[in-house]
Amino acid sequence: MELLVLGGTSFLGRYVVEVVLVCGYRVAMFTRGCMNPDLFPEAEGLRGDRDGGLAALGDRSWDAVLDTSGYVPRVVAASAELLTARAGHYTFISSESVYAPTTNTPVAEDGSVLEPPPEGVEEIAEHYGGLKVGCERAVQAAFGDSALIVRPGLIVGPHDPTNRFTYWVRRMYDAADGEEVLAPAPPGRQVQFIDARDLAAWILRMIEARSSGVYNADGPERMLTMGETLTACASAAGRAPRVVWAGERFLLDHEVEPWMGLPLWIPEDDPDGFGPFDNRAAVSHGLSFRSVDETARDTLAWDLARPTAGPVRADGMWAGISRRREGEVLAAWQAGPPAP
Repeated sequence: MELLVLGGTSFLGRYVVEVVLVCGYRVAMFTRGCMNPDLFPEAEGLRGDRDGGLAALGDRSWDAVLDTSGYVPRVVAASAELLTARAGHYTFISSESVYAPTTNTPVAEDGSVLEPPPEGVEEIAEHYGGLKVGCERAVQAAFGDSALIVRPGLIVGPHDPTNRFTYWVRRMYDAADGEEVLAPAPPGRQVQFIDARDLAAWILRMIEARSSGVYNADGPERMLTMGETLTACASAAGRAPRVVWAGERFLLDHEVEPWMGLPLWIPEDDPDGFGPFDNRAAVSHGLSFRSVDETARDTLAWDLARPTAGPVRADGMWAGISRRREGEVLAAWQAGPPAP
């Protein structure tokens, strides 16, 4: 098989390319060459820009295309339409953010989705979910029954550029035994995420089978709680901190940001939040999951080995609460309500 990957040098894409190469397939990677340009010297590198700079694709043909870097419908439509007659299959990595806010459980692939913003509105941070819907539709219009739409939830593991899972395993590692660590109550709240390596292996199997349709690619197979996740992170770190489960109304009143402040936390009464996502269709097509313990161990090992990333990324996507701020909130929680 010859595979064209649009992207592939950051997080999920690098794992897909890695497993594709291990399987002995030929890979061409179309990138701007800005991030990890020498990551896979055995893969063919094609340099260009998806927004108006597709010339490097020439008149080449591939068995399949994997699109890991599409965020704007206009841009995705350009590549999908160009490759319609040159590839037999197109996989687009979308997101569970496409779904309209709901508290229904579970949210399946036929759930209501957001409408794309008007043409010309392309602010990704503000309209991420709606833009992804527009991208999906562009791929489906070009490839029809040869289009595979993958909707992951939170992708975690080594090389995660967001810190949204890494925060917890590193916070546990940095804590002394018995030290207080702030977490959002209740410990029994459900959380969902998928290791990038499990997702990558499944995507390749779906491409090999020329599978089509829409799939929620989230984990795990059984219900996982916040308490279990933090226990796994502490175990991976070899630490025994004392987790302080602060009420979410208290956290919100003290301006602790859900999701990006304390990762994995979405308030239960958030009108813009989501219920759990139904992953049974993907599981029935072979999606499987390693243990959260393994993901936590590997993520910590990677985090400890990499250069210091700094407290905040320039694009604002670096998750986690500062130790100073965490201490202030813990102190307020321990103090309890003010005397009448």
